[in-house]
Amino acid sequence: MIKTAGADGLKAAPHRLQQEEKKQMKLLNKTLTAAVIGATALMITGTAQAEVKIATIRVADVVQQSPQFKAGADKIKTEFDRRKNDLEAEMKKFQADAAKYQKEGSLMSPADVAKTEKDLSARQVDIQYKQRQFQDDFKARDTQLTTDMMSKIKAVIEAVAKEKGVDAVLQDPVYATAAVDITDAVLKRLQSTPAAAK
Repeated sequence: MIKTAGADGLKAAPHRLQQEEKKQMKLLNKTLTAAVIGATALMITGTAQAEVKIATIRVADVVQQSPQFKAGADKIKTEFDRRKNDLEAEMKKFQADAAKYQKEGSLMSPADVAKTEKDLSARQVDIQYKQRQFQDDFKARDTQLTTDMMSKIKAVIEAVAKEKGVDAVLQDPVYATAAVDITDAVLKRLQSTPAAAK
């Protein structure tokens, strides 16, 4: 008999992809935090006698509210929706054929039984391979788009900080007054860049 457990893998794929996106976002935030802290330490050491001007930023807000993040999410959805739909249609057809075989298999000749089982087994292996390939391709593309987006956001943060004469930018501090928070200025700049329209 042919098992149709592959459907669970397809249904679980979006959940695994969401978990993977959360992990990548946490990793990017940690990386950016480490870079900002390191840069702050160097700047403070280098300007021990001078007054250091520090700004803060809420990176999660910048990422989630930036048009670049929405554009990246739309782009990956467009790129992978058709493939996902094709894979789901193939899975449904396989399940229907497997159910038909399980229902009518006892009425088939031994030669037809062997041929049908061989066909269903080959299709199941092919679908499972396509599911893994889809997940790997999605993950790689998501990583690439996220890296590109974070690079653009970082460049805007640096540009705004330089314009404001800031020596260091701290990410997500425990406490900071609105006077030193540049999140809104960065978001405004991101929303006005030509890349936001793409």
